[in-house]
Amino acid sequence: MRQRNALTGPGSLPGLLRLCLVAAVLALGLAAPLRAEPVAPAAVPVLTLDFERLFDDTLWGKAIAAEMTRESTALAAENTRIADDLIAEEKLLTERRAKLTPAAFRAEADAFDERATGIRAAQKAKAQALTQSFETARQAFFVASGPLIDEILTRRGAVMVLDRRAIIRGLEAADITEDLARLMDARLGAGPAATPGPSGSGPGGGE
Repeated sequence: MRQRNALTGPGSLPGLLRLCLVAAVLALGLAAPLRAEPVAPAAVPVLTLDFERLFDDTLWGKAIAAEMTRESTALAAENTRIADDLIAEEKLLTERRAKLTPAAFRAEADAFDERATGIRAAQKAKAQALTQSFETARQAFFVASGPLIDEILTRRGAVMVLDRRAIIRGLEAADITEDLARLMDARLGAGPAATPGPSGSGPGGGE
């Protein structure tokens, strides 16, 4: 009788049975799926940004680069055509030399040289204007990114942004290049309307 009470009385389970029940409860607890809590991004006081990659990866930057390529290709083709024309004209003048007096040939040769020099100067000015137009469009791009960088700084609780190329080592979480690129595409798209360039529409992109 005393043995039966030991098996059934409250608080009097044998040690082995008590251990089995505890093990079963623990097993159920481990088997139950844990609910993942949202993890906030770690606050990084100093952020980094790759400006060149930002330019290459955004719709606006790509539009500027595409316009620059188009303008440069057109100018190169024009330079080639002009050079071919000048070579042909110079050859014709050389062939006519025997039919001209020395004074007449010298006058035509000087006129040709002066005109060729003026054409080369004009084409060089076009190339410089194209380069300046490209740099102006890039500057407008980076200026427009400023307020969005400030927005990311505030959202991340950071105090400054450094050029990633100047950083020796750093956490990947500190890099905001992709975040900023997505934000610029969403807010600014391909950028403002194109500004006139050497051939009528310089870099700057368009909607």
